[in-house]
Amino acid sequence: MLLTLKQASQWASAYLNKNVTPANITYLIQYGRIDSVVSNGLTLVPKQSLEDYYSLNRRETRWKDELGDDLNWTLAFEKVKEAETTKHVHRLHPYKGKFIPQLVEYFLDTHTDNFKPDVYFRPSDVVLDPFCGSGTTLVQANELGMHAIGADVSAFNAFIGNAKVATYDLTRLYEESRKITTVLRNFVATSGILEFESKLAETLTGFNNQYFPVSFKRQVRTGEIDQKRYGAEKEAAFLQTYHKLVAEYQIDTQMPTDSARFMKQWYLPGIRAEIDFVHDEIRKVKEASTQRALMLILSRTIRSCRATTHADLGTLREPVTTTYYCRKHGKVCKPLFSILSWWERYCKDSIQRWAEFSKLKTDTFQHCIIGDSRTIDLFTMLKQVDMQFAAIVQKQKIKGIFTSPPYVGLINYHEQHAYAYDLFGFKRLDELEIGPLFRGKGREARASYIHGVAEVFKNCKRFLADDYDVFVVANDKFNMYPTIAEIAGMHIVNQHKRPVLNRTEKNRESVYSETIFHLKGKGN
Repeated sequence: MLLTLKQASQWASAYLNKNVTPANITYLIQYGRIDSVVSNGLTLVPKQSLEDYYSLNRRETRWKDELGDDLNWTLAFEKVKEAETTKHVHRLHPYKGKFIPQLVEYFLDTHTDNFKPDVYFRPSDVVLDPFCGSGTTLVQANELGMHAIGADVSAFNAFIGNAKVATYDLTRLYEESRKITTVLRNFVATSGILEFESKLAETLTGFNNQYFPVSFKRQVRTGEIDQKRYGAEKEAAFLQTYHKLVAEYQIDTQMPTDSARFMKQWYLPGIRAEIDFVHDEIRKVKEASTQRALMLILSRTIRSCRATTHADLGTLREPVTTTYYCRKHGKVCKPLFSILSWWERYCKDSIQRWAEFSKLKTDTFQHCIIGDSRTIDLFTMLKQVDMQFAAIVQKQKIKGIFTSPPYVGLINYHEQHAYAYDLFGFKRLDELEIGPLFRGKGREARASYIHGVAEVFKNCKRFLADDYDVFVVANDKFNMYPTIAEIAGMHIVNQHKRPVLNRTEKNRESVYSETIFHLKGKGN
């Protein structure tokens, strides 16, 4: 039985008891997850293919079989769509290792229900995130009518978090962004890049339509085509055409291999010139908050314009300056030669997201302080930022913590935004990171991690109310948090093991969980 895209979405919605759109079905077809046929120009889906796919994705039973019956499936947020996990300002800027806002809402929200009988926080309480990251806790605290303090050793992390919760004159921001877009478009027009990219895209589309049809990914999945061999052959076949176009339009693709500067190592010369041009234009903007917002948009733009493959955006391997076979998209793709389209897209998207958040914002205070949470004096530092906020915090004290410390040996937090440190001149404090990738996961690294996280909680206790609640999101496969709690003078009163369904890693089908530890003072 064959179904139209609309009929397929209706069937899947009824089967899963959640909304599945025709666009979701199209995505599954494009990525070879389900079969399709084309009849009279109409895309049709075999019902059996849908049943096979969705029956295999009834995950709860399989996950509990592998991870244990103590898995709290409520905390999977299985029916929450990506548009909600990345709502409004949460998607203003990419950031590895952040938790979804629904997890913060669950533990901070003041309402009770059958799944969460206890209430730990009230409106107007002060919440602390000593590993603030990209500011998810700050944003959700604002939505829930709570004050929030963040602290982070990364200057760029603090920049992201504070930019998300700031208040802007959106009309002025829009006008300034349009001015910069206009002068950038004129700047790009003089370089010949747009004509080159148009010709390259046209030629590449014809090539991909011929050698990578809609059925290609399905044939790879079923083993009919050896993706690695076939992709390499077609990549080599198109390179001659690419080099001819580069020579014809005199495009500079030379990049230094010995440069210590991230911007020179990972951006094509034309891209660097455009970035510097926009950066200079932004610095001409007089209003400080508007300038900061534009800087965030520029940072988001340049992250998307690094000279790498689509599959390696998260973990850079080596600079790419030619067309290449793309494993992610199943065709030959090209590097970027201009930031213009991304800059325009992100200006529009970012302003829309700030506008959406402005409708939800409450009259509360949030700020992320740059500093080492093992030693930082939160009250003193906050006074330097906002005396009114500092007075509220000192009067009430901090009711509790919601945070996710770095996972040991997983991410170098400064390095993931190296382009921003290079361009904006932020001071790097890599040596103060707790549990960074470059120190590994060995015994010495784990001991250092335990000491570092425990010192953070010990320091933060100075600023907490007596009956505090601390919630820590962690994947504690080394069983470090009982020791951390003991050293910090706390004890674990509860823990919630949740399945992580919305991962960004390549292998999304592997089962994976994290634990939310609930800690209190030893006397409570």
